[in-house]
Amino acid sequence: MGMKNRRGMTRTWSKATLKVRYYHQLLSDTRLSDGKQVANLEQALFDLFKNEADKVPVNKFLYALETTGVRRDDPRIKETLRNLELVAREGKGEGKEEDEDFTSIDNLLVDLSTFKRFVLVPYVLSISPASHETVHVPTVLGLLYCRCISDNIVLISKAFRQQFVIPEFVQFTCKIEETFRLCSENKDGKVASYIPQLAHMNPNYWGVSFCTVDGQRFSIGDDNIPFTMQSASKVLTYVIAHSELGAERIHSYIGQEPSGRMFNELVLNHNRKPHNPMINAGAILTASLLQNLVRPEMRHCDKFQWITRYFKRLAGGMPIGFNNAVFMSEIEDADRNFALAYYMKDNHCFPEGTNMESCLDLYFQCCSMEVTTETMSVIAATLANGGVCPISGEQVLQSESVRDALSIMHSCGMYDYSGQFAFQVGLPAKSGVSGVIMCVVPNTLGICCFSPPLDKYGNSVRGVQFCKALVDYFNFHRYDNLKHAEDKTDPRRHKYETKGLYIVSLLFSAAAGDVKALRRYRLSGMDMCQCDYDGRTALHLSAAEGHLECVEFLLACGVSARAKDRYCPCPLPVLFLFPCMLARWGHFPIDDARSFGHPKVIQLLEKHMNKIAEEEAEHPEALFHVSNSEDNFLLLDSDSDSKANSEESQKIHESIAPPKATIVNNKPPIPPKTNLLVSA
Repeated sequence: MGMKNRRGMTRTWSKATLKVRYYHQLLSDTRLSDGKQVANLEQALFDLFKNEADKVPVNKFLYALETTGVRRDDPRIKETLRNLELVAREGKGEGKEEDEDFTSIDNLLVDLSTFKRFVLVPYVLSISPASHETVHVPTVLGLLYCRCISDNIVLISKAFRQQFVIPEFVQFTCKIEETFRLCSENKDGKVASYIPQLAHMNPNYWGVSFCTVDGQRFSIGDDNIPFTMQSASKVLTYVIAHSELGAERIHSYIGQEPSGRMFNELVLNHNRKPHNPMINAGAILTASLLQNLVRPEMRHCDKFQWITRYFKRLAGGMPIGFNNAVFMSEIEDADRNFALAYYMKDNHCFPEGTNMESCLDLYFQCCSMEVTTETMSVIAATLANGGVCPISGEQVLQSESVRDALSIMHSCGMYDYSGQFAFQVGLPAKSGVSGVIMCVVPNTLGICCFSPPLDKYGNSVRGVQFCKALVDYFNFHRYDNLKHAEDKTDPRRHKYETKGLYIVSLLFSAAAGDVKALRRYRLSGMDMCQCDYDGRTALHLSAAEGHLECVEFLLACGVSARAKDRYCPCPLPVLFLFPCMLARWGHFPIDDARSFGHPKVIQLLEKHMNKIAEEEAEHPEALFHVSNSEDNFLLLDSDSDSKANSEESQKIHESIAPPKATIVNNKPPIPPKTNLLVSA
């Protein structure tokens, strides 16, 4: 079974390929709100992964899920994994040796009924009154499913239908690995030593983690090495205080502009406030607001525990520790921060009733919280997702608070390097002297880099290099043009989506006679010679619709008048019922103009083709002639009228020889796929 391609050769598909295409279409058309459609989806997923014995190898299923970015430790599929372990323990799976651990799911094989009941949906659930924990209870009397049934199947179906924000996740991670290896060769920078405990960090540590707003995760390098947040915690304390108190109240104490000074300098703005919450003075004042204005009934010891739980909610429940050694080290070398605190107290910056020692203790405690790159990447993804944790789905922060936090990160988050980082990378980020950089691509993903060696500004050398390289390849910069940045890759689009949009826009504009749109495409550098899957160019459609001005413009841009659309022999029954099908295939633009009766277009194309024939007679040795003239951009003046455009186009067309495919020695024209059409 197959079809003919553009060259007339038959493409044969294997049964496996046909099956995958069928089920991909089935998955794309599935509506999860319909019970019947859900059943079809379950069947389709089972058929995609089953082996010759009609069993699904669970390790194959989970591996395929991991390649989409959904990892085994994702809490959104924990019910599925628990059920698989239950099946393994109860011996419901097959394919295990007798001496093999029955609790392992790596070699588990499940049939269709088990796959539907235990993999795609959780087992029967109930709540234990004693422990208030969700437990699995087998039953024969019916299936009392909870809401997580639909959650699991929606997540799994989205993963295999490539409906996440990064659809081509494997290709994306390959580029991340390449960039990671490139940055690992950088040996510049020195480990921070002004806090004694930080000086003990291994300078060779280098790890990067990603988490998208859909919960796709990827880590490489030293992703499980714990480190303290340091100044990266300033973003979190600020956004928590902002979410709890509101913008007006918090910014009555703290400003929003860059200071232009060192992060720990004894200076306030013209309103006698700290310039922003990303410098030490602003972070200390933020800690006092959390201590005295947010839930003031709490004791100081309870407030730290409350903030720790808040951090864990931002991280989707991932572990967050506390490094007491770093905390004590910070207190021992806190003279500068104490000076800042008393300087602000002298200027009446603090709210009434502030206890200086407890305020500074809370600030140092937040800086001493211990995380990994994986944890920080999930926190960054929560900020990228407007305050909604992609792992837990919980709305942790107000979206307005996240917006303001990202704005301040963009202008003030990288110490004295903030301006250059905003110019070169164009993304909100916050660094810490422990070697961490938390970077946010709004509405897409969060990034965390960790490498202890720092530059002269106090930022991780490898982390800054990685962020620059990332933006050089992907169009993540806030001011990258998403439509016309052809030298960069947009990982948020499917592999062929960008090219397809360009071709569709070009052909529709040509068919509609919108010459102004064609001028815009030409100015943006688009290849005007592109064709659809049938080999039809914009010139075919303009000629068929009789748009003379568009035909003139496309000829001047170098679109070949000898481009031939795909020829396919039409079956006789179809030809009998639809005689017009005979005139549909194997045509030049001039044939389309004749079919639809456009004499002016016919005359123009004949004149153009005769001129080409004369040039070929004079220079028969040249199969192709490509113009090096760039003057044809003159015809893109959108303010001139149609007649002026027509005359100007004709003059330019006569002065240049556009790229084209020619006929030599009466040989048939080469199809557009191989005619080496070159844009002027």
